[in-house]
Amino acid sequence: MRFEMRRGSGNPARGLPDGRRERGTGRLPQATRWIALIVGGAPLSALAAAPATLDSGDTAWMLTATMLVLLMTIPGLALFYGGMVRAKNLLSVLMQCFAITALISVLWMLYGYSVAFSTAGMQAGTTNLHSFVGGLDRALFAGMTPHSLYQRVPESVFAMFQLTFAIITPALIVGAVAERMKFSALLVFTTVWFTVVYLPMAHMVWGGPGSFLGDLGVLDFAGGTVVHINAGIAGLVACLVLGRRRGYPHVPMPPHNLGYTLIGASMLWLGWFGFNAGSAVAANGSAGMAMLVTQIATAAAALSWMAIEWIIHRRASVLGIASGAVAGLVAITPAAGTIGPGGALILGVIAGVICFLAATRLKHRFGYDDSLDVFGVHAIAGIIGALLTGPFAAASLGGFGNIEHPLLQLWIQCKGVGFTMLWSGLLSLLILKAIDWSIGLRVDEEQEQVGLDLALHEERAYNLS
Repeated sequence: MRFEMRRGSGNPARGLPDGRRERGTGRLPQATRWIALIVGGAPLSALAAAPATLDSGDTAWMLTATMLVLLMTIPGLALFYGGMVRAKNLLSVLMQCFAITALISVLWMLYGYSVAFSTAGMQAGTTNLHSFVGGLDRALFAGMTPHSLYQRVPESVFAMFQLTFAIITPALIVGAVAERMKFSALLVFTTVWFTVVYLPMAHMVWGGPGSFLGDLGVLDFAGGTVVHINAGIAGLVACLVLGRRRGYPHVPMPPHNLGYTLIGASMLWLGWFGFNAGSAVAANGSAGMAMLVTQIATAAAALSWMAIEWIIHRRASVLGIASGAVAGLVAITPAAGTIGPGGALILGVIAGVICFLAATRLKHRFGYDDSLDVFGVHAIAGIIGALLTGPFAAASLGGFGNIEHPLLQLWIQCKGVGFTMLWSGLLSLLILKAIDWSIGLRVDEEQEQVGLDLALHEERAYNLS
């Protein structure tokens, strides 16, 4: 069983990222093959399309990429966030990331994969309900066998690869509500937000011909809109609804272990090669270029954040260079399949500088307590990357996309970014308000003072006695 879903291009109808086309399943009768050989004329491919076959090289790469992306959440993101909170809240952050990984895995099997990637009722150029959300015909992985293919890899591998994206997206939101949200409320929020916000967004961008944003021509190679803007805007709304941590910003709340944070950032950097290069769904030139531009943009953003921090604060910090690297990883994500090395360098520099200003000046100017800068890094860098994906995809700017009018594509990208912000912001607000009204979102003052490790889990991260 094969499906016409495609990933790695904003417009799925364009075919595979390296220009290959899907191959049919027609077979020539044996007699026809002998006639073709005897006549010695046209090759068999001229008489009928070759059967779809599994490519072992593509499959091996996608298995590897999937493991790399899972590594990004556990332990990468868990350590990155865990090091930035106070010691009394370390286990709570690790627990949240780990629990989200388990929860989303089960929900993905039950209905998530189907709602995100079912193509039933979709038609290129036609907008209907199925342009926004998939059906339930693939619930419980119905119809999937060891022989089912997506492009030239097993569909099971593709489904697992996409699961790792579904896991890390709500896990990113943890950083905005760290140190004050109930564990029970977080699990309920994750379940509802994944169902109502993430799955339709993934379908609208990556669902294939007939998907709402895909048919608009929005380019998103690996998740600038679906993952980073989506999670970043939800994080901003969540931290505003919850309110500030008690004592913020007057009580110092420094990271308790920047070693954990740097290790986590290093794992994110490594895992992001699976995130971006894996989105080619093949071991080909598109994957190779995606890997290269990811490295360039990340390094440029790390250095530009370090440089502006050095200029303004007269020092270069470990937290700063790690945050800059993540900003570069986020910014290159939507552009990784279409941008060239030069564009990646410029994009990284821009992302590092603007995200530094967002995470320091903007947050303090408006007073919101985005604990670990989910909005300042993921939303802002995601917006920068998604917008600049348009012009930097043009050949005139060193890109590799089929872009004839860079400014027109920039306008299309603006529409995609604006829609994502409204979608995530409004729905996240409704979900949070409903949970707060029913079971409450926030721990009480005593629990927050003691720390969530002891108050919610009755455990300590460090037993030094």
